Amino acid sequence: MRLSIFLGWTFFIAILLCCSCETEPQQLTQKQKDELKLVIDKFNAAFANSDIEIIDSLIVENYVHTNGSSKAIDRKKWFNYLDSRNGDIASGRLKINSYKMENIQFEFFGKTSVVTAKVSTSIDKNGEIKKSEYRVTNLWTYTDTGWKRAAFHDGKIK
Repeated sequence: MRLSIFLGWTFFIAILLCCSCETEPQQLTQKQKDELKLVIDKFNAAFANSDIEIIDSLIVENYVHTNGSSKAIDRKKWFNYLDSRNGDIASGRLKINSYKMENIQFEFFGKTSVVTAKVSTSIDKNGEIKKSEYRVTNLWTYTDTGWKRAAFHDGKIK
């Protein structure tokens, strides 16, 4: 678990260092910064509703996804998981009762933002209700087409 957290933070620091290597970092307008909260809300709604098309439009091509209990996976493997999850939702084996992100904090570095938060979930899987809480770190980057999520890491709160 500690190794996973260490690797996650090492990854985020490496990304930030790479993103901050510009000689003159371009700054975002306040409007662009404010848009990030709306995009995150859109992303979370799409994840809760298993809307892969919207999720696809809001992540970068070289997306990296890490859960506290597994190694990092790329975009293709994460979408394989989402497809499987969609099958469980469609069959009724999985129902998302709630998916809530709170305590959101933003740190901006040029056209990149590290977003930290707490996510609370409630699901019904095969008739069993499971509630979980996670601390999450997301890396978002502002592209020509708007905000895109570049990386994700979570750690389950005990």
